[in-house]
Amino acid sequence: MRPIWTGAIGFGLVNIPVKIYSATQSSNLDLDMLDKKDHSNIRFMRVNEKTGKEVAWENIVKGYKMDDKYIVLSDKDFEAASAKKTKTIEISDFVKEDEIGSIYYETPYYLEPDKSGTRAYELLRQALLKTGKIGVATFVMRSKESLAILKATKDLIILNRIRFAEEIREFKELALPEKAEVKPAELQMAVTLINQLTGKFDISQYKDTYNAELLRLIQAKAKGQKVKAPEMKVVHSKTKDLMEQLKASLDTKRKKAS
Repeated sequence: MRPIWTGAIGFGLVNIPVKIYSATQSSNLDLDMLDKKDHSNIRFMRVNEKTGKEVAWENIVKGYKMDDKYIVLSDKDFEAASAKKTKTIEISDFVKEDEIGSIYYETPYYLEPDKSGTRAYELLRQALLKTGKIGVATFVMRSKESLAILKATKDLIILNRIRFAEEIREFKELALPEKAEVKPAELQMAVTLINQLTGKFDISQYKDTYNAELLRLIQAKAKGQKVKAPEMKVVHSKTKDLMEQLKASLDTKRKKAS
């Protein structure tokens, strides 16, 4: 793997040189965009709007429009805005993990220590595990300031980018209905169903079946086979009565178990 960021963790007065690596990869099939007429590949080019000519990456700069004029910024300008933030993952607070709602989580990364920071990295990892806390930090990557948490595992420290509060939309914009009345018997039945379906979470049990089915469809089409779309099946009881639907759900689970 190649690092996508190099800098240091700021832990009090301790600096821990680290590299950031992407912790995720796409599981989607590699599909190309084609012209419907002749199946030629579609190309996306960076074009000068005045000349219509393609512009090479090395000739592209970033600019901010002010008073109908662009102020062009260089890499040095971005670093000058906050040299510390562009090179440091600065831990400002330590909190309990369950204090941060799942809506804020965005992208996970692996943190690898530089040889000179091995002991300090291990010290931070063990201290996080011992206290059961996570570190809240800010840093700049690709000219954008990010909020993040640092969480220790038994092997390494994971950095997870999280969203700022202003990036979360207010749910009050939704046209939510008035809360409906729930009967005690219905609630008890729903709790029973939840308990019956409760188990220990194992991420390896969950597979991306959609892509597997899509690949099978592609292979069938390649052989000239006609693919018929399956009809959607209603899996719950036809009755609109909640209690009847819940009972049917419990019966289905019992049959599968036996």
